[in-house]
Amino acid sequence: MTADSVFQTRKLSEIYDEVREVYLSDNRPWILGFSGGKDSTCMVQLVWHAVSSLPVEKRQKRIYIISSDTLVESPKIVEQITSTLDSMEKAAKEQGLPISTNLVRPEIKDSFWVCLLGLGYPAPSNNFRWCTDRLKIRNADRFINDKVSEYGEAIVVLGTRKDESGSRAQLMNLYEIKGSYLSRHSKFAQTYVYTPLRDFITEDVWNYLLQNKNPWGGSNRDLLALYQNANAAECPLVVDSSTPSCGNSRFGCWVCTVVEKDKSMENLIDSGEDWMQPLLELRQDLKDTQDPEKKLEIREFKRRDGKVMFFTDGTEKITPGPYKIGFRKEFLRKLLEAQNSVRKNGPDPKMSLILEDELHEIQRIWRMEQGDWENSVYQICEQVTGEKISPIQEDLGGFSKVEQEILDEVCVKNNIPKLLVSKLLHAEFDSQGMTRHSKVFTKIGKILSEEWRGEEKLDDIKKELKFKKDEKRKYE
Repeated sequence: MTADSVFQTRKLSEIYDEVREVYLSDNRPWILGFSGGKDSTCMVQLVWHAVSSLPVEKRQKRIYIISSDTLVESPKIVEQITSTLDSMEKAAKEQGLPISTNLVRPEIKDSFWVCLLGLGYPAPSNNFRWCTDRLKIRNADRFINDKVSEYGEAIVVLGTRKDESGSRAQLMNLYEIKGSYLSRHSKFAQTYVYTPLRDFITEDVWNYLLQNKNPWGGSNRDLLALYQNANAAECPLVVDSSTPSCGNSRFGCWVCTVVEKDKSMENLIDSGEDWMQPLLELRQDLKDTQDPEKKLEIREFKRRDGKVMFFTDGTEKITPGPYKIGFRKEFLRKLLEAQNSVRKNGPDPKMSLILEDELHEIQRIWRMEQGDWENSVYQICEQVTGEKISPIQEDLGGFSKVEQEILDEVCVKNNIPKLLVSKLLHAEFDSQGMTRHSKVFTKIGKILSEEWRGEEKLDDIKKELKFKKDEKRKYE
């Protein structure tokens, strides 16, 4: 059954009155979640019009507009969001409004490429969706917590609507506070949520956007055209685990492998954005790594903690670990080649698919976890882009070519895995200057406890694990 328009029971002026009432009811700052899509644009525009009609002396409470850049957003959306935030900031100053814009990004250690290429995390799936928390939720959480620390409490304003889905309506009803326009935040006790579009249907959103002037000088018809070209829904600013991440044909991260196909990117390419083709192909390469037949070819047989695990479904198949270093190096090469292509053929000759800070962090992890003392990241970058990246101080002090050859020779002669020795050496370098040796011993113990036998010994490893499991059962 189709929901009725909110404007059948309420006038627009009444909705503005509600927004003003909530705004004036206390001194808690507002944090508006803006994703650049139709719902969040409608919400920000609604708040803007309502607050701007107040007398100057009454519009003192701060309004922070935050937008999340995961660093792997669809380039068309990044372009739209950054341009819009700049326009908002400028217009707010000109109109004397207490509004500021903020683009929040993941910490480098949490970025998509650091996790996937650095740590070897497999491409996100429904069973292991490690990306949403790291790329979206933590960024918004940090900003919200900073404002709560500064003001004591805060109100998050979102463009979510009950009409989006049955589960969305159920969640919104769950957190409602009886007799209040505000809802409880799903995680933070000192944070509340306000959803002025809660009763809007999709047609209400578009009607409002197309019939009311954009207050920061943007074109809502351009936004409509973007939707028509991509045939997409909006990817919301995710502020908690109850907010749905992107899927189906939504705008979102161009690397998303949770969905089977990226229909929005395909439609944009069909609409003339041919320069995005390398991104679509890279995404498909990542998606292909989820093929069960390919997993053991490109992923380690042991987990990141160095342990070997088997499925308990009776098949006794191995549970694959992180991507092998060879795959990571090859994919980094493909990523940089794609970056060359989009810079040459796309709208921005300086477009970055991966940041230099991410490259430094990936190199640090490879050296620490993979014994990559030859700085492969920098070598690959120079080979593909022609640009030389200067190692940061932490990257200096690695082995020379002669020293690496000696290390190889010693390891082969004594039948010791080179990676084991490399990890022990890195632990030693990393702990120089430490006054407490117990931490060093803990690191060394952890390294030595990893499974260092090769993949050819899997049958022996399986027998040992089964024996230990059987022995443990005897004493349970």
